[in-house]
Amino acid sequence: MKVISIFLFLLFGPFLLAQSTAELDSLLLQGINARSNKEYSRSLELLTKVRTVAEENQWHKQQFLAINNIGANYYSMLDYGEALDNYLEAYTIALKYLDGNEEMIVLNNIAILYSKEGDFQKAEEYFSKAYVLAKEHKEKVKIGLYAVNLGIVSNQQDKIEQAATYLAEAKEMLKEEPSLAILVEIALAENHYKRGELPAAKALAEKILPELDAIAFSEERISILVLLSNIAADMGDISQAIEYAQAALKAAVNPEHQISAYGQLAEVYIKNGAYDKALTAKDSIISLTESLNQLKNGRLFETNRVKFEIADYRRELQQSRELRQKERTTLYSLLGIFFLCILLIAWALYNSYIKNKQRKRLHQQNREFIELELQKKESDNLLLEKQLHAKEAVAMLEQERLKNEIENRNRKLAAKALQISGRNELIKEVINSLTHQSEVARNAFLSTKIKELKKLLKNDSEWASFLTHFEEVNHGWLTKLRNNHPELTANDIRYLSYLYMDLTTKEIASLFNITVEATRKRKERISNKIGLEDSAALYPYITTL
Repeated sequence: MKVISIFLFLLFGPFLLAQSTAELDSLLLQGINARSNKEYSRSLELLTKVRTVAEENQWHKQQFLAINNIGANYYSMLDYGEALDNYLEAYTIALKYLDGNEEMIVLNNIAILYSKEGDFQKAEEYFSKAYVLAKEHKEKVKIGLYAVNLGIVSNQQDKIEQAATYLAEAKEMLKEEPSLAILVEIALAENHYKRGELPAAKALAEKILPELDAIAFSEERISILVLLSNIAADMGDISQAIEYAQAALKAAVNPEHQISAYGQLAEVYIKNGAYDKALTAKDSIISLTESLNQLKNGRLFETNRVKFEIADYRRELQQSRELRQKERTTLYSLLGIFFLCILLIAWALYNSYIKNKQRKRLHQQNREFIELELQKKESDNLLLEKQLHAKEAVAMLEQERLKNEIENRNRKLAAKALQISGRNELIKEVINSLTHQSEVARNAFLSTKIKELKKLLKNDSEWASFLTHFEEVNHGWLTKLRNNHPELTANDIRYLSYLYMDLTTKEIASLFNITVEATRKRKERISNKIGLEDSAALYPYITTL
């Protein structure tokens, strides 16, 4: 049974933002309604417009809602890869700008995708994160729903006891929500079956079955019928097992459900020795699989077409903006020329009263004057363009010079750091060598000096001087690091400075006077503080600051 709760799949929430976002909220709601009506192209068009406007105005709530629901569209179109990309983007926005309510919603969506792809371990990870956030925010219904999902995915991984714990909690949380509580009972029936408690599983499944409306719970109904068929087969009642499997086939509304029902029939027929009927069921599965593949190919085509329409819409939107800007510039130029012409004409008419014979000549002069002005402007523009290119070339050369200078200084700093590392290694070797000699242990003076060497190794006084030189070479890097991550300690900053100079783990361990393994753990802790999932991404990240 693979029924995952998706009742919180879409988040549209109350639209209580300022009046300036009212129109955007209306478009968002239209996009969600279009998806509900399976008008995916229309929905994506509306949601993409909402996303674009929200990004421009930094309306993070609308931006999140648009991207999350774009992902929901791709999910419905079976494009799980594109859905995951959008959910991850929505997740990033939720983490950066919003609160845990949005975060838990998108985490649940991501977990559902992983469950659909059969990656139950990953699904459990994201369901767990959503579950923890729901508990932190004391969202009773969401706690129950996420606990159901954790129970289902635990059943799928044969983590029977863990599933039972989650389902017990879900039952308590959803006892006042009958439409949701039935999902708990379905998962509990599956849990009883996996435990080998066939009578209990059968009793619960038979109790649930009449409560499942054929339309509202079609997938759940098929799952219960298949479960009852398995129970009957395991209890030796093959005829009843066949009846339940046939009922599941009758209730199936799409090829996917039909394949599941025929698969169950084939297994029961094999157990009964009815190999001809089992073969017929297998043939039906093959035929339906081909039809399902064709359907998925059709949906893939629709998905690609929608993707193109979205790209084209964005392109048209950008072109529209450029065209409006160009039209605005042209209008201003025409207005300027128009007013200039009016002045010139007025001046010419005024003079015509005085010198009528000079009218044609003055008109010609005015035209020549305008042409000369235009030519002058063109000449000035060319000159400015050349000057700009020259400045850009000088700036690039200066930038390259500064870059080389910084790299040279960093090499010197790295050499100094390595020198310190070598010194520390030498001190360690001296200490270790002297410590193992009995003559030294008996000599109070030498013992005192060894202790002083150890203190020198633990208290590296050269760090302050090194940090000063580092800041001079890499001006602004430490400031950006501290501003972006105020939670970092002095030792964290020291570690990142060494890593920025591309020192090895062994070299850094020597500078800190700790083991290589301790250095690796420090790298992982710092990566977690910064928000990086993989410590391998730490160096690329700090080099971009």
